[in-house]
Amino acid sequence: MEFRKIQMFIEVVRQQGFSRAAEVVFSTQSNVSKAVRQLENELGVQLLDRGVRGIAPTAAGEVVFRRGLRLLAERDDMMEEIAAIQGLQKGTLLLGLPQIGASALFAPVFTLYHQRYPGIDIQLVEHGSDQLEEILRAGEVELAASLLPVPNDFEWQEIRREPLAALISPVYDHVIEHDAGRATTLADLKDVPFILFEDGFALNRIILAACRRHGFEPNIIAKSSQISFICELASAALGVAFLPRLIAEMRRGPGVRVVALDEPETDWHMAAIWRRGGYLSHAARVWLDILHDLYPGERSTDLESEHKA
Repeated sequence: MEFRKIQMFIEVVRQQGFSRAAEVVFSTQSNVSKAVRQLENELGVQLLDRGVRGIAPTAAGEVVFRRGLRLLAERDDMMEEIAAIQGLQKGTLLLGLPQIGASALFAPVFTLYHQRYPGIDIQLVEHGSDQLEEILRAGEVELAASLLPVPNDFEWQEIRREPLAALISPVYDHVIEHDAGRATTLADLKDVPFILFEDGFALNRIILAACRRHGFEPNIIAKSSQISFICELASAALGVAFLPRLIAEMRRGPGVRVVALDEPETDWHMAAIWRRGGYLSHAARVWLDILHDLYPGERSTDLESEHKA
């Protein structure tokens, strides 16, 4: 059933005639008459009583008239709402962000986004990279952030690359004392207990893979999803923790040292990701644009060309 036919029928009832209705809807009398007949055929009922005293709606016509007015009003509201979303005056953006580095990297993005588009409601989910990839696949969020490389079912936009650093108590200074100029490796720390993040954090996988390349399995004494708790454990000399250098420097204190690691293939390489071939809303595209302005980097695809296609 077409809105145009309903609109023509409503105007016939309002104007009590086909010719005046045709003027209102900018059509011809024959087109209006044809539209009403088609509507009657689709519904299987007579909608108008074409008597000698003029045109009046039948009982069924009264129902179509009354509900047709509601349908047209809903259509207008729908179009206004879509226009508002396209204009970023209102809408919702579902984001998945990591618990490592979110405040340092994404707080400036949130600030700019809210200043420019205060009508967009950002709903946030926080997990480790592995879990974020799963909820992104399930469509629970539109955009997420994860560590590169990511599986082929995702597109990505680079945000920042940082080497890893160890957070370690001065109690373990004897472990990391080297000849001048030699950097610390994970092999130097193999006899110190490791404090890692919970399962589901890609950073764990990177660290464990590097340890195995050195030929050892670390003694994992604790796991947590909270950066502050992990840093407190390191400060209490329970073991050594690992963070991207950017984040580690923010946690430097009297009870913990920040030691740079010289480890190939262990960089914390953060990127925004989304489903390959998936729909990206205007709100999501603007988020990626602001992100790219703040953190220029490589993209796996040309978003503008993809949008036009």
